[in-house]
Amino acid sequence: MAGESLLRASKTIAVVGLSSRRSRPSYGVSEYMQSQGYRIIPVNPNEAEILGEKSYATLEEIPEPVDIVDIFRRSELVGEIVDAAIKIGARGIWMQEGVVNEEAAAKARDAGLEVVMDRCILKEHRKMLAK
Repeated sequence: MAGESLLRASKTIAVVGLSSRRSRPSYGVSEYMQSQGYRIIPVNPNEAEILGEKSYATLEEIPEPVDIVDIFRRSELVGEIVDAAIKIGARGIWMQEGVVNEEAAAKARDAGLEVVMDRCILKEHRKMLAK
């Protein structure tokens, strides 16, 4: 199943577009993934801290290795996020439901990253690995 090996091998998820508002899908999904043992690193220039973790303005500012870059941004903004994910050496890109960018996905795959597109990481995790 797409993404299962990536989820099994990963510990750290940088969530681009994570909101501190509990009503936002990014918050609920990240809170769930955190409850499943993943380290969540928020990437949002408008936030200082979310879910007890320091928020960074960009992927490049994160001072530790990132396994998955989970994207909660509009499809047309994915290209520059993928470029940054490649630059920081992430293992995979996860585009949430409704986020589709074939060109960026191809670029990520060409750089050796695993890509999951238009799928919810929470729903996929529950199907495959939930504790």
